[in-house]
Amino acid sequence: MKRRDLLTALGPYSLVVLADQLPPAAETPANIDAIQRQFDKLSPPNQRRYSATDRKLREITLQTDFLVAGGGLAGVCAAIAAARHGAKVILVQDRSRLGGNSSSEVKMHVCGSHAIPGWRETGIVEELRIEDAVRNPQRSFEIWDLLLYDKVISEPNITLLMDSTLYAAKRNGDRIDEVLVRSDRAETNYRIQAKYFCDATGDCRLGLEAGAEMRTGRESKAEFNESLAIDKADDETLGSSILFTSRLYRRPMPFIPPTWARKVTKETLRTRAINEWDYGYWWIAWGGNKDIIHDNERIRFELLSIVLGVWDYIKNSGDHPESSHWAMDWIGFLPGKRGSRRMVGDHILTQHDLIKGDIEDAVAIGGWPMDDHPPGGFDRSDLKPNVAVRMQEAFNIPFRSLYSRNISNLFMAGRNISCSHVAFTSTRVMATCGTAGQAVGAAAALCLERNITPRELGRKHIAKLQQTLLRDDQTIKLRRNEDPLDLARKAKVTASSEDPTTPAANIIDGCLRDIPRKKNPELHRWSTRLDKDGAWIELTWDTPQKLSHLQLIFDTGLQRRLMLSASASVTTGQIRAPQPETVRDYRILFRKPGATDFAEIEAVKGNYQRLRRHRFEPIEAQSLRIHIDSTNGDDFARLFEVRCYA
Repeated sequence: MKRRDLLTALGPYSLVVLADQLPPAAETPANIDAIQRQFDKLSPPNQRRYSATDRKLREITLQTDFLVAGGGLAGVCAAIAAARHGAKVILVQDRSRLGGNSSSEVKMHVCGSHAIPGWRETGIVEELRIEDAVRNPQRSFEIWDLLLYDKVISEPNITLLMDSTLYAAKRNGDRIDEVLVRSDRAETNYRIQAKYFCDATGDCRLGLEAGAEMRTGRESKAEFNESLAIDKADDETLGSSILFTSRLYRRPMPFIPPTWARKVTKETLRTRAINEWDYGYWWIAWGGNKDIIHDNERIRFELLSIVLGVWDYIKNSGDHPESSHWAMDWIGFLPGKRGSRRMVGDHILTQHDLIKGDIEDAVAIGGWPMDDHPPGGFDRSDLKPNVAVRMQEAFNIPFRSLYSRNISNLFMAGRNISCSHVAFTSTRVMATCGTAGQAVGAAAALCLERNITPRELGRKHIAKLQQTLLRDDQTIKLRRNEDPLDLARKAKVTASSEDPTTPAANIIDGCLRDIPRKKNPELHRWSTRLDKDGAWIELTWDTPQKLSHLQLIFDTGLQRRLMLSASASVTTGQIRAPQPETVRDYRILFRKPGATDFAEIEAVKGNYQRLRRHRFEPIEAQSLRIHIDSTNGDDFARLFEVRCYA
């Protein structure tokens, strides 16, 4: 594909990852030639011709640092994080699009810590969320698919294999040496050798093939002394769901159900509310008491029959006459799974950990309620479709729950992390899975750098991993920037003006966000009202510093819900555009030792992201100033953190 053709195919999306968006370890920004070279690796010159008599799949051997199996949000975040820290990554996805349950194949909105007001995730999850709000105001899941594809292929260290299924793994002792991946569309078998692996498949397919320890079903109260567990353990889990969307037309739109659609009545729905029908319904769930993996075809059929039965009830029962001009315009055919297998790590996360909220080797946060569903799903019309126990605050997820206990080079990220069923009912949601993925990706890069196992990293270098994640804007509850290389921590901070509750010194207090509390939230930002000349904040050192890298964390309105959804009610109150609090236009200036005037390093216009990184030719600075000219709509300039590096 020619350069212009590729740009045309991708429409408004830029294929260039700006250098100031990349962490310190990342390589040269991606360009179209680099992307095409990734594709060329998958088609060696001597294998580009085929004959009409070919009868078998070609074989290609690939080598990489880090293989990620599974292209949901957990796998995407793991791959991006590792690649940005210098690891060569292969991401294997068995579908034709990325995003898992958030993709256009399922259309589930991305839930997570936002269930607790003010605790929205940061890091790569927030980067993707903000990108979607700006580039996809029309709320199209297909555009979300494209956005994720753009983000992944634009990373020069990632090779993406789509429509490719991992089906075997070869071990040497307690290590995986290689995996086998098959792409029928490309008629290719890939033999992929890697130093580290991540199972982000949800169903633990890589762990299964490698012989990793796993567990399924629900534990008894006695096993972990969890009050929310059941009395007697079983093999059941949460059911899968199929969603649908509908829209309003200018004329009556009839609906005739197929003969195999369920007959749904008011009695069937007595514990399930129908308040809108533009997007529905998470409570159409089924199969948690079946074999959620091997019975997939039966589960698909039953879910389709239920969805069509519910729509028949809405359209034809007479109880919802206002639906007369509405028609279904999409229905999923891929059951969105909630639960199946979970791998066992050095720590099994339980209800107690979630309530306690903190754990020593914390690397990510969660905050969704412990949200359990009856395994019988829609068939249990006598039961509420879920029982949710809400958290008062976000909780930390430990690194020991993100690598295998018996496979020494295997990570896991997503709904298959090491946890009890009760804890799983919270950690299973996609934004939480994404934060776990970012933690795993950063950890894999550090393991590669030190040539150590994940267990060794967790035991000897957990502080390094935590500081790396904080530098990448990952929220870890109760952890602060203690990076000895951050020269901003040694500076005196002044500003053009400041509010007494949000002083300028907050930008070096080590905390990258405000901490929500029911009373007296902790404010960790500098904020001041913009005047006609804008506002500025300045770092000054007693001894001049040599600088070449600056990092800024802006405000993106974490107190609001922000998620792609086909539901009008879920989208109410969201801002599908740059967030007004975010600084849009700003300048970076410095003052040389002995000088009185400031010189400009860079001017930025049109920013909407939370984390911005800037590299420049080394300078010797007595002072560094960030001059904010405008925001995306708010009257106040806001800044959470400034970091400076040599």
